[in-house]
Amino acid sequence: MLNKKTLNDIDFKDKRALVRVDFNVPMSKDVEGEIADDVRIRAAMPTINYLLDQGASVVLMSHLGRPKGEANPKFSLAPVAKRLSELLGKEVKFLKSDTVVDEGIIEKAKELKPGDIALLENTRYRSEEEKNDPDFAKELAKLGDIYVNDAFGTSHRAHASNVGVSKILPSAVGKLVEKEISIMGNALEKPEKPFLSILGGAKVSDKIGVIENLLDKVDCILIGGGMAYTFLKAEGKEIGRSLLEEDKIDLAKDLMKKAEEKGVKLLLPLDAVIADEIDPNAETEIVDIDNIPKDKQALDIGPKTEKLFSEEILKAKTIVWNGPMGVFEVKPFSSGTLAIAKALSESKAVTIVGGGDSALAVERAGYKDKITHVSTGGGASLEFLEGKELPGVAAIENA
Repeated sequence: MLNKKTLNDIDFKDKRALVRVDFNVPMSKDVEGEIADDVRIRAAMPTINYLLDQGASVVLMSHLGRPKGEANPKFSLAPVAKRLSELLGKEVKFLKSDTVVDEGIIEKAKELKPGDIALLENTRYRSEEEKNDPDFAKELAKLGDIYVNDAFGTSHRAHASNVGVSKILPSAVGKLVEKEISIMGNALEKPEKPFLSILGGAKVSDKIGVIENLLDKVDCILIGGGMAYTFLKAEGKEIGRSLLEEDKIDLAKDLMKKAEEKGVKLLLPLDAVIADEIDPNAETEIVDIDNIPKDKQALDIGPKTEKLFSEEILKAKTIVWNGPMGVFEVKPFSSGTLAIAKALSESKAVTIVGGGDSALAVERAGYKDKITHVSTGGGASLEFLEGKELPGVAAIENA
């Protein structure tokens, strides 16, 4: 599946490895400069440790948040350098510069010895990053001899720090990207049957490509979350004030028809948790899907749907899940998403959770270790499931 060069294809001894990682970590809202969750930093450790063991010096680059193309201390990667130093048990030199690269930074990168590691400032301090500006890519390329893309989470974007640099330096994918592509690729290309897909989240429009691609591969699709109500409306049901994409009703009808023609079981919620508004203190009620009042909105799947979906999960041999079943970050509407996470943790299938909110739900529920693979990239995993080529991976040298 992966026909790109990997770390094993390159001799890194005495070389400077310029590595694009995804350190776009959530920061604490309460304590300034404190990282709320270091999962993405830990995910890069196998690649970093491998390169150091091979006798390379390592220059890491990443973005954090949306500084909008200018230096902003709120989005500095300094706290990440500190946390990475703790995890590695050795100093990570933080190469601070408001322009990310300058002559001084280039000199410091050249001075690194085998086994040394450094981290650049936020690549998005420069507006040229997201424009994949060739001049900025050339500046970054001066910091290394070999380029490694280990940032799966940004591989669906063509930026200077991934696509741009890989046009200049010899390149390979890191261990995280290799793992992401091979596990998800195998699931899509050679799934053990029955193959089940669980799709949630707010909008049908976000998942059109995924549904269309999966209809040729899966045996069953479970649809929850806000997107389910456009499908239910397409069936002629009253959905009250639930989320609806009016202009996607015909598309939903078309997708249901295609599923039927291809013999793919497409299951929608049987019941829902309803309320007046999204509020932690909202009064909730569970109703059958045919009984949603006009003045209420459905904000989670109900217990009958949890049971139906869980039974399908336990029958499957390969499962891909992308998108929560309700507004899971608000407690009264979290039960459906947590029930799916629990069922996945009890399944004997190959289970893949595609980034974003679903990954967060699995993490919060404490089931992460029981899932075959939790993707580190929300948007990237979605595009991969759509069958799209990821620019950040496509740009890497072929094996």
